[in-house]
Amino acid sequence: MDQEIDTGRRNFLKGLALLSTLAVAGMGLNTALRVLSPPPLGISSFPTLKLVDSNGNPVKASSIPLNSPSALQFNYPLQNTPNFLLNIGDSNGNPIKIDSVEVLIPATGEKYQSLPGVGPNGSIVAYNAICQHLGCIFPELRFYPAGVESVNIQGQQLSNVIHCLCHGSTYDPVKGASVVTGPTTHPLPQVKLNWDSSTDELYASLMIGPVIYGRQSDLVGEEPISGNTTTVVNVGNPFIS
Repeated sequence: MDQEIDTGRRNFLKGLALLSTLAVAGMGLNTALRVLSPPPLGISSFPTLKLVDSNGNPVKASSIPLNSPSALQFNYPLQNTPNFLLNIGDSNGNPIKIDSVEVLIPATGEKYQSLPGVGPNGSIVAYNAICQHLGCIFPELRFYPAGVESVNIQGQQLSNVIHCLCHGSTYDPVKGASVVTGPTTHPLPQVKLNWDSSTDELYASLMIGPVIYGRQSDLVGEEPISGNTTTVVNVGNPFIS
């Protein structure tokens, strides 16, 4: 025990000595503390990243399958921050034009405007793929496309919802990923997609809505994405053979 106390005292004294050295070198106390405690991982602003496939080729909006039961995901704005890329249609296989709507944050009573869909039919949207309740991810949090899958929610079979199997939270991707059922009290954050109609290419450029679950800010908590692209991957659907 005495040895542990002595070791702790020595480490403490070493830290004080380093602070003194840095101060003598012309650094203020705040600067010296930042040297000892580096800032959290992250970035200072939202990047604009082109969506590409695993081969580095641009993802074309017209190539994104409508009502796909498999989850297409890409990281944004940081590494290991997954988002769903959805092309939403009705039960007859027709694309649904996604309009901007007012979205309520039940936890605070605040409201904000969601972003409209993009692409040839205005049916492509992207939302964060981390449940706002307790942070569950795919395959627990997943999309149930119309005409393909449905989920029983409070006695009703619903489709075109993002539903979390962990605790039952449900979101409406047609209406800005607003809350349909709790226990979540926050909608899913939305990624702003830009569509270049001349090339049919897609870009991620911003996030709106509440802060991503588990983060103090959407811009901190993970390593930055290197380069100017982010890769869209098909993570499949283990519930469909």
